[in-house]
Amino acid sequence: MAAESSRQFWKRSAKLPGSIQPVYGAQHPPLDPRLTKTFIKEHSKGNALPLKNKKASSFHEFARNTSDAWDIGDDEDEDFSSSFQTLNSKVAKATAAQVLENHSKLRVKPERAQSALSEMPANCKVIKSSSEAQLSRSPEDVCMRNTLHKQQSLPLRPIIPLVARISDQNASGAPPMTVREKTRLEKFRQLLSSHNTDLDELRKCSWPGVPREVRPVTWRLLSGYLPANKERRKLTLQRKREEYFGFIEQYYDSRNEEHHQDTYRQIHIDIPRTNPLIPLFQQPLVQEIFERILFIWAIRHPASGYVQGINDLVTPFFVVFLSEHVEEDVENFDVTTLSQDVLRSIEADSFWCMSKLLDGIQDNYTFAQPGIQKKVKALEELVSRIDEQVHNHFRKYEVEYLQFAFRWMNNLLMRELPLRCTIRLWDTYQSEPEGFSHFHLYVCAAFLIKWRKEILDEEDFQGLLMLLQNLPTIHWGNEEIGLLLAEAYRLKYMFADAPNHYRR
Repeated sequence: MAAESSRQFWKRSAKLPGSIQPVYGAQHPPLDPRLTKTFIKEHSKGNALPLKNKKASSFHEFARNTSDAWDIGDDEDEDFSSSFQTLNSKVAKATAAQVLENHSKLRVKPERAQSALSEMPANCKVIKSSSEAQLSRSPEDVCMRNTLHKQQSLPLRPIIPLVARISDQNASGAPPMTVREKTRLEKFRQLLSSHNTDLDELRKCSWPGVPREVRPVTWRLLSGYLPANKERRKLTLQRKREEYFGFIEQYYDSRNEEHHQDTYRQIHIDIPRTNPLIPLFQQPLVQEIFERILFIWAIRHPASGYVQGINDLVTPFFVVFLSEHVEEDVENFDVTTLSQDVLRSIEADSFWCMSKLLDGIQDNYTFAQPGIQKKVKALEELVSRIDEQVHNHFRKYEVEYLQFAFRWMNNLLMRELPLRCTIRLWDTYQSEPEGFSHFHLYVCAAFLIKWRKEILDEEDFQGLLMLLQNLPTIHWGNEEIGLLLAEAYRLKYMFADAPNHYRR
């Protein structure tokens, strides 16, 4: 069974050369679709044990005993609907009785009270006092209270607020621009306006974060998309943008051909799932831009093709280059108000900068994703040296690092952090040598240890995996990212050049 599962785990698509099926997808661990509806039905039986009392000893047991809340079928919906209707009718009777009691205390006319009582069902009892209610509580009342308590204790889907702004530099509430920030901004402007920008100095200045005003041109330089020589930049941008739209004219119509249909179909499915809480990315024009970027990249990189997760990597570049033309918050900005030339430049720049990023981590997306497997294994070894207690806690409850860290490596923590935090994180990644491929490992280790208390408090497989897949970072800002990066740099300083301390 394990061998068969492993073969399916890394199965290569026969229809799409060069493409693979991701290990756990972009959001959830793998679940057996045949068992989607079994958990709720079994859990509703009277003799079923509570979920907490039945510990799953392995990931596969966990998968067999849980299902995504979005997959509840119609029959379950009907069960819930009928139970709520019963509950509501009983609550309504009790409420009506209490209203009558209050009116009787205010000397309501007897004929009106009697008329109201005659309209109520025969089995509805008027409660005259709290003490009488306690003494005369019927089994039906007890059942109603238990049902209400059970319904209130059902797990609710969290409502995640969209906090602050996407590119907010001061999410913690600091003043918009301090004297120190003004000084840093002036330093950036001097570097960028020089005849030949000193890229080493630019990286040093960018490590603690890049001011929003100069981030677009700084990212183009740090990614290697623009040359350091100021006089060559305009011609380079013009040439690269024309080259990208040449690819569009040459290749984009091939999305309807049979051997590219699967690639385009998967991209078309994934794009609406990209940051669904941000209105900007739900605009049809933005989704069309993303589809073109991803499709052109996929067919120009047949060794990997398109893999779920790459769609997330476009968004930081798109937001940063859009902010160059938008003064207000970009998350609700209507891109149709921009000119065609501006939209074309944003699209082409996003494509080339994303391509530069992926060039350094392409082994993460080739067949069997060897880059991710190596990084997850390195993370396991690193955590075992940094915090043996956390490492042993995972082993005790049979939590494999691949079950949560695959997504961390595949999506570069984009599913774990708000987009504004990702943009700040990438300021540093582009300043570090091999930031996306090497330094990211230490950021993941620091990120994991950040939650050590919460991890050690969980004492079952389900709780641990749910925690690691839904870490509470929605309110994070620059301060939290700065502390995370500082800890990651400390770990890199201690372990990167000390292999004997890195491995067991």
